[in-house]
Amino acid sequence: MADSRQAHCCIVGGGPAGMVLGVVLARAGLDVIVLEKHSDFLRDFRGDTIHPSTLQVIKELGWLEEFLALPHQKVSEIGADYADQFLPVADFSKLPVACPYIALMPQWDFLNFLAEKGHRYPGFELHMQTEAISLIREGDNIVGVRARTPNGDQTFHADLVIAADGRGSLLRESAGLNVRDLGAPIDVLWFRVPRHTSDPSQTMAKFDPPHMAVLLDRGDYWQCAYIIAKGSFDELKSKGLHEFHASLRELLPFAADRIDGLADWNDVKLLNVRLDRLETWWTKGLLCIGDAAHAMSPIGGVGINLAVQDAVATANILFDRLSRRNVHSENLAAVQKRRMWPTRVTQTLQAAAHNRLLTPLLAGELSEYPPLPLRLISSTPLLRRLAGRLIGLGVRPEHISAEVLKPRGALA
Repeated sequence: MADSRQAHCCIVGGGPAGMVLGVVLARAGLDVIVLEKHSDFLRDFRGDTIHPSTLQVIKELGWLEEFLALPHQKVSEIGADYADQFLPVADFSKLPVACPYIALMPQWDFLNFLAEKGHRYPGFELHMQTEAISLIREGDNIVGVRARTPNGDQTFHADLVIAADGRGSLLRESAGLNVRDLGAPIDVLWFRVPRHTSDPSQTMAKFDPPHMAVLLDRGDYWQCAYIIAKGSFDELKSKGLHEFHASLRELLPFAADRIDGLADWNDVKLLNVRLDRLETWWTKGLLCIGDAAHAMSPIGGVGINLAVQDAVATANILFDRLSRRNVHSENLAAVQKRRMWPTRVTQTLQAAAHNRLLTPLLAGELSEYPPLPLRLISSTPLLRRLAGRLIGLGVRPEHISAEVLKPRGALA
């Protein structure tokens, strides 16, 4: 059992929220430890959308040109193909940002980019293959975490522990924080289908009641999210892969000759969709952000967006207190106060989409004529721009404060 030095902040979870927060704080001169339980970031079918608000944060850090040199696809508009009728839904092109589009990029490229930037600062430590297993307490204060590493258990002490360890957060459970389950009537099946140049040229949602999938253009393949009713995957598998293939050929006729590439169920990954949030995001010495504080539906692909905005707000609100090693519970409560409203609004919109569109769709209650809300949005440019703003920027976009942007962390 080895003790590491006392850091200003120990972040558990090397996803978008944890990595953005860690790099921003290290750049500002703080000592930051990030713990990631995996040996690398190479996990498929994670959120691969970098939204305009996140690109704006990267610009504020001065790294945008270098970041955009990484392979990516630009999406300036999202539409819906409803029973072979194309309906534009969200327009990002008019957003008042440096990059008015979504960048489709493997999340591992995004995280590796942040890790490389972080390692330039002497206060940044990223520990891979390091899985937090328990909290360290002194009285009623959390003062660090105990983690399992390839070389045995190790303790990490810090003035503040950040739980950015996802929707199944061990730390929030260990801290006894209460989760409010808002319910989600869907699950998602992720898989790849080869893309041909003759295919549709746009990232889109494809509706053919009672089936639906979202197709992300990844260059030489489609990253597909097929929507199913909550808990129905076992029933689907019991009907056989051939029936699943038949449904996909009906939904994606342009790719019918490639569906057999899904050779077995191992090529299909289940995402158990959750929509929930913590009632209180913090306790003494611990703050939850990102999915650990609020699990989002994949509707709109906004989960990463909110996680990054949580990280920026956390840095803005806590930097001064962390630098003086004087973080109090009211400071942690201020982060929750700042981010709870956009979380509630976004989850309310997602729940409405679940209940008014996806549930009746999967139940076979929708006709082949597009629902009124889709037709209204499609026919009204102002509503398409509003949808683009909600998806691309979010309800409350966050910008790194001038104080935090001062580069105090000398380059290593």
